[in-house]
Formats: sequence, structure tokens, C-alpha cells
Amino acid sequence: MTVQPNSVEARDQAYQLHSYTNARALERDGALVIERGEGVHVYDNNGKQYIEAMSGLWSVAVGFGEKRLVEAATRQMSKLPYYHTFTGRTHGPSVDLAEKLIQMAPVPMSKVHFTNSGSEANDTALKMIWYRSNALGKPEKKKIISRIKGYHGVTIASASLTGLPNNHRSFDLPLAGIFHTTCPHYRVFAQENETEEAFVARCAQDLEDLILREGPETVAAFIGEPVMGAGGVIVPPAGYWEAIQTVLRKYDILLIADEVICGFGRTGEMFGTQTFGLQPDIMTLSKQLSSSYQPISALLINEKVYEPLADESAKIGTFGHGYTASGHPVAAAVALENLAIIEERDLVGNARTLSPLFLKRLKALESHPIAIEARGVGLIGALELKPRDGFAVGQLGPKFAALMLEKGVIGRAIGDSIALCPPLIIDEHQIGTIFDTFEASLDAFQAQLESA
Repeated sequence: MTVQPNSVEARDQAYQLHSYTNARALERDGALVIERGEGVHVYDNNGKQYIEAMSGLWSVAVGFGEKRLVEAATRQMSKLPYYHTFTGRTHGPSVDLAEKLIQMAPVPMSKVHFTNSGSEANDTALKMIWYRSNALGKPEKKKIISRIKGYHGVTIASASLTGLPNNHRSFDLPLAGIFHTTCPHYRVFAQENETEEAFVARCAQDLEDLILREGPETVAAFIGEPVMGAGGVIVPPAGYWEAIQTVLRKYDILLIADEVICGFGRTGEMFGTQTFGLQPDIMTLSKQLSSSYQPISALLINEKVYEPLADESAKIGTFGHGYTASGHPVAAAVALENLAIIEERDLVGNARTLSPLFLKRLKALESHPIAIEARGVGLIGALELKPRDGFAVGQLGPKFAALMLEKGVIGRAIGDSIALCPPLIIDEHQIGTIFDTFEASLDAFQAQLESA
């Protein structure tokens, strides 16, 4: 791409360090500038239209340009543009949103604590668990178990919980006391001739063996996404979560459900917790909470977690944690309106209704000569490309995503998998366009590979 002097692309190259980007490649190639959005579409600064089949970053449930969210932000900005929730202060939007989330929770929850991103929410969950263990007089019970390929954020603590190499390499992570157990991706991690049922049993046994090796008295919590998102859209086999929770209950280990991607309709239920039968002690929420129109996230904690925290705060005088923008009134107001839209328009029902079509079209791509596996649930899915001589692992995915981008559909390369996570307002015709483009891109990519 030729970058014109003094253009937004040139100034971006000059001044901005991007997330999840090869900085030297960006210096060479420049960035794609997205200028506006409407519904399921976004438009670049040359006017080209794209279907945003990743909802931005798994998050824009109600689509782009939703005027009700703009109006909610404007009303709140005019009334109370900012206030905090430190030292016994509060305001209406944070109270209303906390009440709403407790009412929506799929399992009994006691309190809500607001943060600003999924990373901050999971980081805070770790701190809460350590604080709680000290409150219970169990200072040794601090270890946390996550999973290989799990994704829980990028702060020092949440990146440690994440089980992906690029979140650890050169950052000197993970922190001590955080461990990773087997990823529930059957095709990749199953042993030869191992059935799904046997694989599930082994996942649970691997977890139990890790707990016993470290000492049950030292393990405080297990964290997991109902469906792994940034690890490649990995849907657990039947019975997986039941088996894992049986082990956790046996050793009195808390369960943190990371609902940052799954929450608010993505799996065809309001929460992934419902889809897969989880009984978490802590839920972390973000992304579709406000459709990412405002940065906001939340932790829901049950009485088992809350009571020791409250006791310890009374003992030492404070719960010494929080962020300047925790429960920000504008973000909370936008989140409330966003949840109202999701409910009024039955966007969870739309996801459930369109899921069979979405998954059917996705599964059909699995038979393509350059594909190896389709995975999905609700309105989230991924297609993995076959390994190919001459290409290192992770090289095919970005090349294919770039080709699909040229054809007007934005997906996300996760290694050699291409993920899709369209806005919950998507319709049948738009799903058809996504998959027609996906199929045409596979054909074109196959031709490129063979000619090369």
C-alpha cells in the first residue's frame, strides 16, 4: 500500500504503536483506516464497504451506528459526565447497572465490581482471590489454574492466565503460581484412537493430577472461557465442563467463568454459562456488555467470594482496589441501554434462530481441499486451514484473512484458523454474503497456493 505524506496512514505510522501488530511490518505497509460504521458494515477512508464479521473485537452486538447508544451517552454526559465509586461514593447509572446484572445472572450472585476491560476484570479476579484466601486464614491457597490456549487478557496477571505463547514470550510471563492444564480441543490434543468421552475424562484427570501435584490446599481457583475465543474458537466436547466442575468441587476450588466473549448472547443463550452448564463463583463480563461503545467490564461475585472480602475490608479498613473509571456513569448508562436493546430486539433469540444456518454454512467449508476443521456454536465459529509445505504454522491464516478483506469481509486470523463473530443483528442474507465470500476466497487462495 502506498502511503501518502501527511495522510492519516502516514501519521499513524509516525506516532502510534499498535496492539497485536508487527511494528516493522506496519512501518512498511501502513494500517487500514476505518472511518465509520453502520449496522453490520464498516467503511474505510476510501469509502470501501466491509461486513464486519468479527463485530470489531468479538463485541459490537447491536451493530455500528446505533443512535440509542449515542443518545444515552449524550444524556448522561450532560447530566453527570464523570464520578467515581471510591470511598463510599456512588451514582445512579452504576447502581442501575449493578442491579440489572445481578438480576440477569444465570446463577446466584451477590455483588458487582466494575472495571474497564476484560483484562482488568480478570486481573481483579486474581487479586480478589488472593485477598479472600488471606481473609480465610489460608495464605498458602493462592495458585490459579488456567488452560493451554485460554485467553484472559494482557495485563501482567491476566496475560499470565492466558495460555498463548505470544502473550508470554519476551514479557517474562507467566507469573509464578499460575499453571495451565490441558486444552479441550479434541482434534488437536486427543491421543491416538481416543474417543471424545475418554478425552474428556483425561482432561479432568490431568486437572486433578495437577491439583494433587501442587497440593489442593494451595490451589484457589480455576479460570476458563465457556468457549475459547482468541485461542481459536474451541468448543469443548460434551461432558467437559461437568467433568471439570466435579474435580473443582472435590477440592474446594473456585470457578471463574470468563464470559468476556461469550456473554450477552454469543452462544445462543444470554451467557455461555447457561449453554454449557457452569456454576461459577465469579463471572467476568465485558465486550457485548456495552457493545464496546464505551470501555466497561464487570465482575459478578457470589456470597462465597463476597463475605470474606467484606470481612477483610472491615478488619484492615478498606478493600484497597479500584480504577478511576470503575462504574463510569457514561459507560454504565450506555451499557444499560445496550442491554435494553439486546432484550427488546431479542438479539439472543436471533442468534439462536440463525445459528443453524451459520453453523451449516461453516461446516460445509470443512470439505474444501485446503480446510481441515470447522468449529462453532451460536454465532461464533472458525475454520482451520490445512498445514502446507513451505509455510510455517500461523502463516496461512493471515494471508487468507487479507484475501477475504480484499473481497469485503473482515474475519480474524488466529494462527491458521479464520474466526467469525458477526454482530447479533446479522440477518440470513448477510450470513449468506459472508459465507459466499468465504467460499470464493478459499477457491482463490487455493489457486494462489497451487500456482505458487
